[in-house]
Amino acid sequence: MEKKIILTGDRPTGKLHIGHYVGSLKNRVELQNSGDYETFIMIADMQALTDNARDPEKIRKSLTEVALDYLAVGIDPAKSTIFVQSQIPALSELTQHYSNLVSISRLRRNPTVKNEINQKDFGQSIPVGFATYPISQAADITAFKANVVPVGDDQEPMLEQTREIVRSFNNIYKQDILVEPTGYFPPKGQGRIPGLDGNAKMSKSLNNAIYLSDDEDTLQKKVMSMYTDPDHIHVEDPGKVEGNTVFTYLDIFDPDKAKVQELKDQYRQGGLGDVKIKRYLNEVLQAELKPIRDRRNEYAKDIPAIYDMLRKGSDYANTIANQTLKEVRDAIGINYFD
Repeated sequence: MEKKIILTGDRPTGKLHIGHYVGSLKNRVELQNSGDYETFIMIADMQALTDNARDPEKIRKSLTEVALDYLAVGIDPAKSTIFVQSQIPALSELTQHYSNLVSISRLRRNPTVKNEINQKDFGQSIPVGFATYPISQAADITAFKANVVPVGDDQEPMLEQTREIVRSFNNIYKQDILVEPTGYFPPKGQGRIPGLDGNAKMSKSLNNAIYLSDDEDTLQKKVMSMYTDPDHIHVEDPGKVEGNTVFTYLDIFDPDKAKVQELKDQYRQGGLGDVKIKRYLNEVLQAELKPIRDRRNEYAKDIPAIYDMLRKGSDYANTIANQTLKEVRDAIGINYFD
């Protein structure tokens, strides 16, 4: 059976948090280690610049942070190709070709783009690059002929737009060059975990995230500040588990499901304080994140090696993307001098 190809990645706008870890990174490591896939993992610096063009230093600084997080969680450059988006010129040309196949009205209907535009409060000053980044994502995916894309649930509209572009291209140019991707989603309920403040989304911009690189003391302070049940004032008061961030995290991270159920029952009945369950959650998260943090600290001792890894990965990614671009140009008929 032909090996499946994965393309996935993250924007380098800071260190990665446990929402990334649960939502996509664990899946990537599992798929990588299965041996059934060829995996390409992209640090999407060009996509990050679509709304950070006036602060490129932020992107440059974040490049190594994201790479360190990848290595720390177990992504292995011997098994996965880790590369930098801006170092693959073919992606920009593919984006240009695909942009001729997508209407402005179709881009405006993309619910993922609409939500992110509202979150970033662009008003009428939406950068063109940001509004059209679904086309860029289609170029990223199709350049490597990826048929599996590990994403969060909210990214399905982006995948559908890619599939539309693939179908349009193959139909217009009477070729079967581009591949339609399918999504690989996290387990139900883990696609997006809430922030420390109970907000529906953990986010760097909302300052409500636990980062993979947080030290022991920082992690403990963040856990002890977490949102629980605002009406659970006294230990003896019955408390609500639903919407209680501490229990949401325990459901995700604690392998002892019987213990979690026992705590939920006790909390609902009254007699279990918020401090106690937060201390227990801190123990669970410390056990989960300490090995990741320790590996990250070791990799951080040799930053030149990180850049060498990214250069080698980008060199290989260039070879693959350039071949796809040649096929696309041949199909369109613009390789005039070959």
